[in-house]
Amino acid sequence: MSVVLDNVTKIFEDPQRPGGRVTAVDAISLEIRDGELVTLLGPSGCGKTTALRMIAGFETPSAGRILIHGEDVSHQPPHARNTAMVFQSYAIFPHLSVARNVAFGLEMRGLRRDAIATRVRAVLELVELAELEHRSPEQLSGGQQQRVALARAIVTEPRVLLFDEPLSNLDAKLREQMRGEIRKLQRRLGITSVYVTHDQAEAMALSDRVVVMNAGRVQQVGEPFAIYARPDNRFVADFIGRVNFLEGRVLSSGEAGVTVEVRGRRLEVPPAGKALRAGDAVTLVIRPETITLSPSPPPGQSGFLGTIRRALYQGATAEYEIDWDGTTLLAVSGNPLEQGLLPEGTRVGVEFAGRTAHLLAAADPDPAPRP
Repeated sequence: MSVVLDNVTKIFEDPQRPGGRVTAVDAISLEIRDGELVTLLGPSGCGKTTALRMIAGFETPSAGRILIHGEDVSHQPPHARNTAMVFQSYAIFPHLSVARNVAFGLEMRGLRRDAIATRVRAVLELVELAELEHRSPEQLSGGQQQRVALARAIVTEPRVLLFDEPLSNLDAKLREQMRGEIRKLQRRLGITSVYVTHDQAEAMALSDRVVVMNAGRVQQVGEPFAIYARPDNRFVADFIGRVNFLEGRVLSSGEAGVTVEVRGRRLEVPPAGKALRAGDAVTLVIRPETITLSPSPPPGQSGFLGTIRRALYQGATAEYEIDWDGTTLLAVSGNPLEQGLLPEGTRVGVEFAGRTAHLLAAADPDPAPRP
């Protein structure tokens, strides 16, 4: 393993309560493989940035250990860890040229001028900034400044590359472009990377694995598809993407799947991964894009019927809020240019395949912070 967090906790003094304490990171354990890009994802205040800063050495754990390539670095200063950080604010020097900014870390390490020049030139070519080496930061776009920050981080050849919400200051289109470039570069260099974001789409697009955090604790670790399709609990299901929750009851359960009754209809759902018995209350996780709408359903049609209360055209998709006997369902339809936009007030048939649903035990409480 390249990075290991072993039962790591971080407690701060509470500035609003004299003598009070706040647990920012609560006994988390995590193993990151060599060359892997792992994203720490969660809402503001969940502890993801504190965890990253402890890996970097900017914060010291209150308990537990942090290992990098098997070495306990829990109490080592940042410069002794051979890690590099790409910050949200870029943190590049405004009075230095692009090349001097990238060279700064190598100069601090005392490398010879010719060696520095060679490495800086190679890295600037890698991030496609070679022709801008003499420009000052104020002459660069936001995306170019972010590339300078990335180049400065990788030129020192760190063991671990750390990203603290590096794209949050960019506009949506440039953010999408830059996350693709970061992923391509990380794969090419094979640098173990830990990336912090609150943006679910960014985490899904970038990561080998995603670590979903809430209230200082890890809620689930897995590949992006598994996190989205098979969330461990209601918090993860609700935080990752859009979701509908439907309440049901188990009719039968076996290795092949689970038969669930939802409002008088039987659905065959994939195995839940936990023991369920007939009669157990369950919550079905239904993603909006798995719902199919049939306009003007004929009388007597089997299945669910609802009424469109809101229709929102979004270009590549159309989003609908459907009133289903007092319950609001969210449905997302692809390719509205071909299918057209269903008007509000339309009576529709609502269908979804049981194989695309995911079961949560209704008795499972939502994760809550410890006192």
